Amino acid sequence: MDKVYIFDTTLRDGEQSPGASMAIEQKLEVAKLLANIGVDIIEAGFPISSPKQFEGVKRIAESVEGPTIAGLARTLEKDITTCYEAIKPAAKKRIHTFIATSDIHMTHKLKKSRDEVLKLATEAVALAKSMVEDVEFSAEDATRSKWEFLRDVYTAAIDAGATTINIPDTVGYTVPDEYAELVKYLLKNVPGIENVIISVHCHNDLGLATANTLRALITGARQAEVSVNGIGERAGNASFEEVVMSLKTRKDIFNLNSDIKTEYIHHLSKIIVNFTGIPVQPNKAIVGENAFAHEAGIHQDGIIKHRMTYEIMTPQSIGRQKSLLVLGRHSGKHGLKERLNELGYVLKDESFKKIYERFLELADKKKGIFDEDLHALVEEELKILPQIFSLVYFSVMTGNKLIPTATVKLKKKSKVYQEAATGDGPVDAVYQAIEKITDTPIKLISYAINAVTHGKDAMGGVTISVERNNKIYRGYGVATDVIEASAHALLNAINRILYNSMEIE
Repeated sequence: MDKVYIFDTTLRDGEQSPGASMAIEQKLEVAKLLANIGVDIIEAGFPISSPKQFEGVKRIAESVEGPTIAGLARTLEKDITTCYEAIKPAAKKRIHTFIATSDIHMTHKLKKSRDEVLKLATEAVALAKSMVEDVEFSAEDATRSKWEFLRDVYTAAIDAGATTINIPDTVGYTVPDEYAELVKYLLKNVPGIENVIISVHCHNDLGLATANTLRALITGARQAEVSVNGIGERAGNASFEEVVMSLKTRKDIFNLNSDIKTEYIHHLSKIIVNFTGIPVQPNKAIVGENAFAHEAGIHQDGIIKHRMTYEIMTPQSIGRQKSLLVLGRHSGKHGLKERLNELGYVLKDESFKKIYERFLELADKKKGIFDEDLHALVEEELKILPQIFSLVYFSVMTGNKLIPTATVKLKKKSKVYQEAATGDGPVDAVYQAIEKITDTPIKLISYAINAVTHGKDAMGGVTISVERNNKIYRGYGVATDVIEASAHALLNAINRILYNSMEIE
């Protein structure tokens, strides 16, 4: 059997991440997205834990079609009956019951003997089986349990009617080879195990959750318990997207399939970030912002020549539009030329050389070069937009007890003009002075500042839209000082106005 069942626990284990709680409507939306993407089993929650958990699981069971809807329950009668009531409306339902089997858990947490734990597990599975056909049993902290005791517990669970047995690495303690040996041992020593699905649930405390999951799947497990973006208790769970894309990308190694529609992965990841408030680190595999971004010149050159030189999967395969050639100080000529071509600039060698030199100067000042920066570089260097007025000097006096006042000097051809003005703020004062010098009053339609880098030396990019004679003009400026960037943005717009209307002496 080459199918891997994807058991998503984002709404149960994932939601146990500190601060990750979702409203019922949000959980319902996520469940529908998981169904649409092709998840086989959705663990919708832990019904006994709170009235809201119960209601959330019940709403999902009532509304979501396609996947099996599972609820979690301890090996207690009240847990199991409550879980059943929550999942009862689902067309396909599963009770997932668990009890700890490691000596450290049994001694210090449960305060029960092995015989007592074995009895509880057996009775719980039998009770769940009397309510639903589909029962999953988990031996919590299996990877720190005695293997002989695991053999006995899983044998009893299968005899009592379990259809899936789960081998949780509850505290992310195991390593791939050790985990594989445990799966092999159970396959060899548990009677009837060939008639059930073996599941694996791995935590990421040592950063091995995905690796352990994949190793177990190669060894014979056929259900992977995962969460979107890897969220979950402590360091999180095996990542949904990492496991699924590993199976797809390295089918030559795994020879296993899932039913996941991978082109929805990126969207699903973004929804989970929005609903939980837990960000994805930029270099996170598959769904991080940098996962398909290339800045190094050697990498950009390779990607331009053949995508597979530095990408093992396409961004489109997870629902992203394209790879990003990030322009910065590490970029080479090929990456810059490619981006300029995309923006519509086909430059001769001499012109491109000048642009590239200016690009390197700018890249030393800011961490990322944006399209507006490139437009400005090309316009200035190639004189696409004549610099009718240029900024020579500005000075601003402002404070909470002062009326903001600006003095501005502009140059037009060889002549310098100076004016002073007051305003509602320092930027407004500068704009009033510029309008006086240029004799070009405008109506400011929009003004936006973008901190294009981080830290104390961050470059501020200012984008404005202005109206003159019922026409809209764009202006853009960048500088480490946002007031200077604002001045450049207005001059950029006014130069367009004067050039386009021929209001030039």
